[in-house]
Amino acid sequence: HLDTVFEPHSSFQQWTRRGDVGEGPGVGDDKGGIAVIVAALRAMKAADTLKNADITVFLTGDEEDAGPVEISRRDLLAEGRKADVALDFEGLVRDGGRDMGSIARRSSDEWTLTVKARGGHSSGIFTPAAGHGAIYEAARIIDTFRRELPEPNLTFNVGLIGGGDGAVLDPGRVRISATGKTNIIASTAIARGDMRALSVEQIERTQEKMRAIVAQPLNGASASIEFHPDGYPPMAPTAGNRALLDRLNVVNRDMGLPEMGELDPVKRGAADISFVAKDVDGLAGLGPYSTGDHAPGEAVDIPSIWVQAKRAAILMSRLSRDKR
Repeated sequence: HLDTVFEPHSSFQQWTRRGDVGEGPGVGDDKGGIAVIVAALRAMKAADTLKNADITVFLTGDEEDAGPVEISRRDLLAEGRKADVALDFEGLVRDGGRDMGSIARRSSDEWTLTVKARGGHSSGIFTPAAGHGAIYEAARIIDTFRRELPEPNLTFNVGLIGGGDGAVLDPGRVRISATGKTNIIASTAIARGDMRALSVEQIERTQEKMRAIVAQPLNGASASIEFHPDGYPPMAPTAGNRALLDRLNVVNRDMGLPEMGELDPVKRGAADISFVAKDVDGLAGLGPYSTGDHAPGEAVDIPSIWVQAKRAAILMSRLSRDKR
């Protein structure tokens, strides 16, 4: 993807190089991945393997803000249904200094919790007549999520919360305007968060648990939770994905590089390859190694661009040859 998380007002806007390290916005995520794609295709052309390959390079400009996915990912989905293999050129992840292979990526889904309660004077809080208020109910729900939802490969987070005598979420769902005083019982609370899972079944199971928790309100309160449809699906680990990593490890052996183990999917985020994962075998993390992604100081290990390009060029050449 061509876009980065750095908005025009960010102070982190310049590219600098110090030896083998390049620093700048998006140098790893995902400008470095694009550099690997270009270098790999050039290598294939030089090796005379590109002419017999059928490769579609799919670049998006909106990975960080995709909008309605049924529109923004329509063409990507169509290409995925035609493809034999999908390769993801987001960054390489290392674990203990060892290059790892990514055969799975978790989903990224958003939720909004809205709590309503009886307002009133704070002196009556917790009484049967006044109830517990919206903020206490929101806190109960969120803490119950923390205690009861955890399971392997699942994470869930609260990134925004507000409440008081009134609370309003803006149309972009990134700001809450709240008013109140210390001596009132809060009548409204809103919380927004995300959830990341490894399979559709895990998503559905977790959502049902969250709904059940929300449906047990404290006295005087009511709550609802909305799951937003424009999330990123999971790329579950499959036998086909694992076979692709095996193919890549043959390339590693031929290059004199250590074999790559399977990366724990908890150690990376969601990506566009997940949209085609149900239709085609895939392998992620073929971009360069970088540090500090999504933050000022993001830096790419420049020599890893060439290593990853060689891996990708040889893998794509062999996959193309075997297809003929």
